[in-house]
Amino acid sequence: MTDPREKPPGGVREQALSRAALERVLARAAQLQAASGEDDESGAMTEEQLVALGKEVGLSGELLRQALAEERSRTLLPAESGWLASFTGVSAVTAARTVPGTPAAVLGAIDAWMQRSEALQVKRRFADQLVWEARRDIFSVIRRTIPIWGRGFELIPANDVSAIVAAVGPNRAHARIVADFSVARSRRATSGAALAFAMLLVTAPLIAIGVSPVLAAIPSALAALLALFITRRQYRQLVSRAQVSLEQALDRLEFADAKPATTAQVLLDAFIGPPRPPR
Repeated sequence: MTDPREKPPGGVREQALSRAALERVLARAAQLQAASGEDDESGAMTEEQLVALGKEVGLSGELLRQALAEERSRTLLPAESGWLASFTGVSAVTAARTVPGTPAAVLGAIDAWMQRSEALQVKRRFADQLVWEARRDIFSVIRRTIPIWGRGFELIPANDVSAIVAAVGPNRAHARIVADFSVARSRRATSGAALAFAMLLVTAPLIAIGVSPVLAAIPSALAALLALFITRRQYRQLVSRAQVSLEQALDRLEFADAKPATTAQVLLDAFIGPPRPPR
């Protein structure tokens, strides 16, 4: 029997790699292949092939599926660039978590939450994804206007809200919800810029009546900066509250927090019906 401590004939004995070293080697190899220009579809792998390869190097198949689900759900996130993103902040907020349940059950629970607790309706449906938009019927408008429902509707200003769910194991699924506020952000930024510009125009009549241009510009510039600051602050508060709302939806899924419907929700369901399944 060969002694494992003996060196092979051609050189130094090979050493086993630790998990951390293996991850670094794989990441570096992928980086080198991308830099070499050989990163094409010829090296593409199916999910099952990747899971099988992961098992060969000691990685959990369930964790690999979770990583795959997280990677695929990133496509819901819009790319951020430009001065608008720097000034106001992100155009979308997201929450993601692995929760108990099948993908169909998880997506159905999220749908019920969006319709009942956020006054949204289904806009589009895909195999593993739903997209919602704000309801515009009279009962939904009354519901948002009269503060008797116990909570705000933080996702109403969103252009749309998307959720994608993928299985990661037996009775476990990874869910990501994204609320897109790009339209609301553009409108608020435009309104803030218009208000700031109007403040600056006040300088002209002050100069016309003989006020020094420097002295006339100071209050106008301060007012313009204040308008921009308020616009930025209000938008960031809007997306911050929306972030909390998304996390609350996933909290109910993760901790099976199935609270009974409130009296207000029962009355609402009596008028407009319970959450409608997507068609």
